Amino acid sequence: MNRLSSIRVLFVLLVLLSGFGLSGCLTLGPDFEAPVVDVPAAYRFAPDDAGQDQDLKWWELFKDPVLYELVTTALENNQDLKTALSRIEEARFSFGMTRADRFPALNLGGGGFVGNYSGTRSTFTNKNLYISPTLSWELDFWGKFKRATTAAQAQILASAYGAWAVRTSLIADVVSAYYQLLDYRQRLEMSKETLTSRQDGLDIITKRFDKGIIPKIDVNQAQIQLEVAAGAIPSYERLIAKTEHRLKLLMGSLPGAVRTVVALDKEPLPPMIPVGMPASLLARRPEIKSALALVHAANEKIGVAVAQRFPAISLTGVLGLASSEVSDITNHGGIWNLSGSLLGPLFDFNKSKFRVEVAKEQTRQALFNYQEVVLTAFKEVEDALVEVDTYRRESDASQRKVAAAENAYKLSFERYDKGVSSYLEVLDSQRTLFSAQLEYSQNRQLYFNAYVNLYKALGGGWLSKRSDAVENTALPVQ
Repeated sequence: MNRLSSIRVLFVLLVLLSGFGLSGCLTLGPDFEAPVVDVPAAYRFAPDDAGQDQDLKWWELFKDPVLYELVTTALENNQDLKTALSRIEEARFSFGMTRADRFPALNLGGGGFVGNYSGTRSTFTNKNLYISPTLSWELDFWGKFKRATTAAQAQILASAYGAWAVRTSLIADVVSAYYQLLDYRQRLEMSKETLTSRQDGLDIITKRFDKGIIPKIDVNQAQIQLEVAAGAIPSYERLIAKTEHRLKLLMGSLPGAVRTVVALDKEPLPPMIPVGMPASLLARRPEIKSALALVHAANEKIGVAVAQRFPAISLTGVLGLASSEVSDITNHGGIWNLSGSLLGPLFDFNKSKFRVEVAKEQTRQALFNYQEVVLTAFKEVEDALVEVDTYRRESDASQRKVAAAENAYKLSFERYDKGVSSYLEVLDSQRTLFSAQLEYSQNRQLYFNAYVNLYKALGGGWLSKRSDAVENTALPVQ
């Protein structure tokens, strides 16, 4: 057989074996089935007008252009989100590496020898030159590489939904910090106004004491209340600065001031979020989708472990040129061979068996984690729903409390001014008013953040086609 005929025979054999290997014969291990999860028919604390799923940008509910700018900047520059997106690319490259194991590997080898020593004894002087592409390939007869490829693809999905979860948390953190900043700034203004009011009151009390109308204790009590308001100012200044720094970090910027234009009590309350049906949470919450993808990946690895208990079928083909003279290497000395090997465990003290059991237990752990993520998701939705309802009522009560406290303070000072009551009544009404104002600001902030928590618990938005979009974007073609 001449050299050309040998090359053709080798090529035909490799093509035929390639088709056989790529198609495979068996796929060992259990096929993945999505676990069945019991979900409630309705949320316990969902309002009657909660609405259904709809395409909606969540930040439009808050109607704050400054907040929109902060969130947009954070989505562009946040380092944690960039890292999460990079993990998707890492998973895609890992998928490519794993998928490549299903195909032949072609390597190029070459070398030369000249001399009269072969490594063990002296010989006649000789020389030999060769160059040969070498094809090596382990046939996926048991479906090991197919399972591994599917597992890698599931890892891509897990990374994609993990990035979506990071994005959801990022937006929630920005909005939450923003409303905390508005709260602290409003409480700072309340403290400054209270300080001014108490300074005016202290001036009046001091003049009356100088005239001998009132005792010294009234002056001391007024001074105490003045310093309470004065001490609150640096406290809120510190909280404001730290919250600004937190926002800047979320936006991927160095520490600095954050602009706000609307006071917290002027912020419009958002309408009720369309929570939809509980069953839709399984498809909408990225943490759930990510955990499910990890269960799928772990399940496929069982098949990989099972396949490793069986012999590996490998093929090796060499097609090249060899000659004792450089000038003749392209004209003479065509070489080729095709060989196969079978290598499998014969006795390994049950190592292969234990490998399968390890994979099974890891799959069970992934399943338990998935179930825990589902339970946690429903718990967080219910918590957020009850927060929205109760903080709304607390905020309304706090607002009425402030109005009553303002009137009580006005009346108590008039009574004191007329000598009807002692200054202790004025001091008590002052404390009550200041406390009520701070409480109202905090409750209103908590009410806004209850919406943020609900947004996060529902999966970061209400886009019914989001899951399909993530999958189509993340998954490569096999």
